[in-house]
Amino acid sequence: MRTVQGWFRDTTGGLPRTFWYLWTGTLINRLGSFVLVFLAIYLTQERDFSASQAGLVIGLWGVGGAVGTTIGGTLTDRWGRRPTLLTAHLGAATMMVALGLARPLWAVALGALLLGTFAEAARPAFGAMMVDVVPEKDRLRAFSLNYWAINLGFACAAVLAGLAAQSGYLLLFLVDAATTLVTALIIFTRVGETRSAHAGPVSKGAAAPAGALRTILSDRVFLGFVALNLFGALVFLQHISMLPIAMGDSGLSPATYGSVIALNGVLIVVGQLFVPKLIKGRSRSHVLALAALVMGAGFGLTAFADTAWLYGLTVLIWTVGEMLNSPSNATLIAELSPAALRGRYQGAFSLSWQLAGAAAPVLGGLVREHSGNTTLWLGCAAIGAVMAVAHLVSGPARERRAARLRTPGIPVTPVTVVRTPVPEAAEAAATAPAEPVRAS
Repeated sequence: MRTVQGWFRDTTGGLPRTFWYLWTGTLINRLGSFVLVFLAIYLTQERDFSASQAGLVIGLWGVGGAVGTTIGGTLTDRWGRRPTLLTAHLGAATMMVALGLARPLWAVALGALLLGTFAEAARPAFGAMMVDVVPEKDRLRAFSLNYWAINLGFACAAVLAGLAAQSGYLLLFLVDAATTLVTALIIFTRVGETRSAHAGPVSKGAAAPAGALRTILSDRVFLGFVALNLFGALVFLQHISMLPIAMGDSGLSPATYGSVIALNGVLIVVGQLFVPKLIKGRSRSHVLALAALVMGAGFGLTAFADTAWLYGLTVLIWTVGEMLNSPSNATLIAELSPAALRGRYQGAFSLSWQLAGAAAPVLGGLVREHSGNTTLWLGCAAIGAVMAVAHLVSGPARERRAARLRTPGIPVTPVTVVRTPVPEAAEAAATAPAEPVRAS
C-alpha cells in the first residue's frame, strides 16, 4: 500500500491548481467527444453520402482545423490564452449543434469546416497555458496525466457513442456540444490568464505576425520535427477513417468498431501513468524512433486482420507506440518553443495534425481504391520505419536547440546546419479519412 501511495504521490503530486482545472476540463470534454469517432459512419450510413463525399466533409474539417490552429496560435500570443480558449469552445459548441442539424451536403461541409476551425483554435492556447503553469521538471508528468485524461474520456466516449447512435445520431452532436460548454464554464470560472506569468506581450517590432512567421519558417530544427509529426499523423489518423471502413468490409458492425477502438483508450488509461518512469532519463530520440516503429507495425498488421479480435490486437500494438510518442512529443515541443512565441509555435505544431486531417481522407481513399487495402496498411508500416531513422538522425540537433533555449542569456539562432530528413516513402503511402488529433 505504501508503495502504491508513493507512486501516486510521485505521479500526481506538486502540480499547480490551474493544471488540475485544465485537466478536469479536458476529461469532461473528451467524455463527450462522440462526433468525430463516428462521423464517417454517420455520413455514409445515416445520411447516405458516398465515400468520396464523406471524405470531402472530413477533409474540410481538417482544412478548418489548419485555419483554426493558425489563427489560434496568433491570438494566443497577442490576445491571451484565456479569451482564445473561451471563444474557441463557445464557437465549437455552437457549430457542433449546427452540424448535427445540417442536411444538404453544402451545409454539412460548411459546418464541418467551421467546426474544425473553432475546435482546433483552442489547441495552441491550451498547450501554451499548460507550458506556462507547469515547471519544466514536471512537464513530462503533467503531459502524461493530461493525455491519460484525454484517453479515459475517449475510451468511454467510443463505447457510449455506439450505444447513443442507436437512439439517433443527433444525440451525439448535442452531448458533444454540452461537454464543450462545461469545459468553457470551468475555464471562465476557475482559470485566469497565464501569459503574463512567463512571457509578457511581445514588443511591437518583434511581435508582428510577419516577424513571428519568419522566425518559425527559418527554424529548421523545429520545422523538421513538425514534418515528422505530419507523416506520423497521416498514419495515426487511419484509425478514424480507413479503419472503420476496413472493419465494415469484414462484416463488422459500427458497435464492434466502437468496442475495438475503445481498446486504445483503455490501454492508455491503464498504462499511460507508468510511461514517465519508464522513459525518464532515456534519449528522447530513441523513444520517438521506437514509438514510430511500433505504431507503424500495428497499423501494418491491419492488412491481415479480418476478425474483431485481430483488429483489436492491431489497435493494442499501435497504441503502445502512441503511448511512448505522446509525452516525449509534448515535452519536446514545449522546449523548442521560445516563450514570447509559444502560442504560435504550438499553433504551427498543431497545424501538422490539421494538414494530415485534411489530406488523410483523400489520400487514404485513393490508395485504398487504386492499390488495395493491403498496400494502404503496409505503406503505414513503411512510413513508421522511415520516421524511426529520421528521429535518430535529427534528434541531436533538437536536443542542442532545447538546451540553448533552457539557458538564460544565450541568444538562440533558429537555423541549424542539421536538416531533418523528410521520409520519402511517405509520399507513396500517404492515406486516410481522419480526425485532427485527440492529442493534441
